[in-house]
Amino acid sequence: MPKRVLTGTVVSDKGDKTVVVRVERRVKHPLYGKIIKLSKKYHAHDEGNAIHVGEQVRIQECAPISKLKTWTVIDRIGAAKAVAVEIADPEALAPEVEVSKPAPAADEETAPKPKAAKKSKAKAEDVAEADA
Repeated sequence: MPKRVLTGTVVSDKGDKTVVVRVERRVKHPLYGKIIKLSKKYHAHDEGNAIHVGEQVRIQECAPISKLKTWTVIDRIGAAKAVAVEIADPEALAPEVEVSKPAPAADEETAPKPKAAKKSKAKAEDVAEADA
């Protein structure tokens, strides 16, 4: 029986001689009919630790190597897409924003603020006295 071969993207290479490959497949939704992407992660054996995150690889099923690893990396299809980012003007990304609050008027600082809680208690006391 032939061994299955899948193509996917490496999402992790933190394990020793192990990479995690995400394989995406497109299927039609059974009810709505829309084409959707489903993905599954496979742990694959990478003997030389040569594969890194972001690379496109082909994996082939094999006899179990460990609890999770039943796939081996056959070859690298595409290298990781490394983009050099150069920031010409760092201040353009994070400009200094000065939030200025209007200065309160002199009358507002000295004037006491009305307290609604005291008024409601006073009303309740007045009603209690009127009933008595």
